[in-house]
Amino acid sequence: MSLSPPRRYWLTGASSGIGAALAEEILKSGAHLAVSSRSRAPLEVLSQRYPGQVLVVAGDLTNSQTVREIGEQIAEQWGSLDTVILNAGTCEYVDAKQFDASIIEHVVRTNLIASSYCIEAALPLLRKGIAPHLVGVASSVTYLPLPRAEAYGASKAGLRYLFESLRIDLSPEGIEVTVVSPGFVDTPLTAKNDFPMPLSWPADKAARYIFAKLQNRPLEIAFPGTFMAVLWPMSKLPARLKLAIGKRMVRSNPPIKDKP
Repeated sequence: MSLSPPRRYWLTGASSGIGAALAEEILKSGAHLAVSSRSRAPLEVLSQRYPGQVLVVAGDLTNSQTVREIGEQIAEQWGSLDTVILNAGTCEYVDAKQFDASIIEHVVRTNLIASSYCIEAALPLLRKGIAPHLVGVASSVTYLPLPRAEAYGASKAGLRYLFESLRIDLSPEGIEVTVVSPGFVDTPLTAKNDFPMPLSWPADKAARYIFAKLQNRPLEIAFPGTFMAVLWPMSKLPARLKLAIGKRMVRSNPPIKDKP
């Protein structure tokens, strides 16, 4: 009886937070994993810990040529991909009193445009893969407008629509699409938040949950359950009530910017 080859994954944003924890879960399963992030060093450490399983494809994913070269490198090494998880992203807060459009541009480029570059590189490889699966990490913030989240929320709402529309167009080819919508997760990115994060999960718990759920290929993976049970009904409230809720969440401290 012949054994099936290890499943081949490409994971972006793999150097920290959910991405780093998810990389561990994937590699522990025996799969092969191409890992991307701006920082190469953590990826090299991962490669040394899992010899023969890791393909390091570091680079700035907001650069279309860099992403094209990553796709070519994966194609040369492996020839195909079975699962692609687009997790890389950033967050910057907007101060409406000193509105800065460059913040919107940076966050949308990092979270949405870079993902589209990755999709362009990934689809030809997924078409050659086994039971291909495309996964995008959006956010539960898209269910309810939150103060100062104009840039982050807009980018993640765009990402959600991109993946849900792609799901329809890719279904005839047998490429399945899943959207991941985390609530609050303890990561280096959320460590900058100056507001309470109710029901937050550690990154390793979030990664275990995501990886387990991905096996069944749901349309969406949203968590934590208790958090979603509160947030989802709130998303259905009239606009005036949403506005009132948002106003109560405003903090007086200046926003914290994530410098690229």
